[in-house]
Amino acid sequence: MVNFTILAGGYTSFIASYMFNSETNNLTYLNQYITGGNPSWIISHPTNKSILYAVNENVPTGALQSFTVEPEGALTLVDTAYSGGSGPPYCGGLSTGQVAIVNYGSGTARVIPTTTDPLHFSTDGSTIVTFPVPTTGTQGVSEPHMIYQYGEELLIPDKGNDKIWRLGQNGSPGDFSVHGQIAQPIGSGPRHTQIYENQLYTIHELASTLTLQDFPAYPNSSTPIISNVSIVPHYQPAGSSFAAAEVLIPLPTAEFPTPYIYTSNRNTGVQDPRGDTIAIFENVHNQLVLRNQVYTGLNQIRGMMHGQQAGEGGEGYIVAAGSAGTAGVKVFKRTEGGANLEEVAVNAELPTRTSFVWLKQ
Repeated sequence: MVNFTILAGGYTSFIASYMFNSETNNLTYLNQYITGGNPSWIISHPTNKSILYAVNENVPTGALQSFTVEPEGALTLVDTAYSGGSGPPYCGGLSTGQVAIVNYGSGTARVIPTTTDPLHFSTDGSTIVTFPVPTTGTQGVSEPHMIYQYGEELLIPDKGNDKIWRLGQNGSPGDFSVHGQIAQPIGSGPRHTQIYENQLYTIHELASTLTLQDFPAYPNSSTPIISNVSIVPHYQPAGSSFAAAEVLIPLPTAEFPTPYIYTSNRNTGVQDPRGDTIAIFENVHNQLVLRNQVYTGLNQIRGMMHGQQAGEGGEGYIVAAGSAGTAGVKVFKRTEGGANLEEVAVNAELPTRTSFVWLKQ
């Protein structure tokens, strides 16, 4: 039997904790821990699971917070720093010990160094990167939504600019600037991205598409889109309006040898009574092939994370929740080698959640 702690952020003033028992398939709500406002995105330190980072997605002044994490998920707030803008939806710890955060509401990003340990922030010398106002597309403003570290670069999908910005460190910690870009289809609204075997998988919120392209070596600005597919289910209720949210690629294992791509739909209009879907794709000779549309009973799936994050035993599960409705948090088991999902646990004590971190107890 393996017990997992699942931490869950949301548009509240707390982070919730759950226990998932993989033998009995029970998902138990444990506790909640006070944070700043709207910890909508939470993420573990890249090498130390006893450290957690969270955004405060507040307008007009966002923040980054650090916490210690006890084995069963108890959190203690340690430090808070200004995010460098408004409405930060994403943060991430870097291999250098710094923490990066983007600000959706102000079109900015900031990399914040830490001091003698990864829990304490030092904003000295931390520059605020401001992205340009777009000249194409439909949004009219820069809307950065994620940070993805790849080698020494930071990749930042910008929904408003239809670009993935490439940031590099200029010298001292915290001093970053744009040194390139990867063009995306105009009007597509790139939101989140993953890289697997040097190929770039991008989920596009405005177009509700998943694209595949080879990752361009610096300083090349782009490579051709190899495959571009809709993630929206075939049946769409009248009055539906889709906005793609998340993309996950769990690494292959002996039990799950194929690196399937999991993408989440958000229907912000008239809901299908079966809820929104997780669309599962496979890269077959550089073509994205749909393997399944899994109806989840969730409304607007923004939060979704694979259990591989917790280590051995977690690779067979995905947790997800809607950012609207009352369906709560659900755990799905990966079946058919990962090509399908089966709901195995649900807890509806909290109606919505927006991000997750898995920990092994």
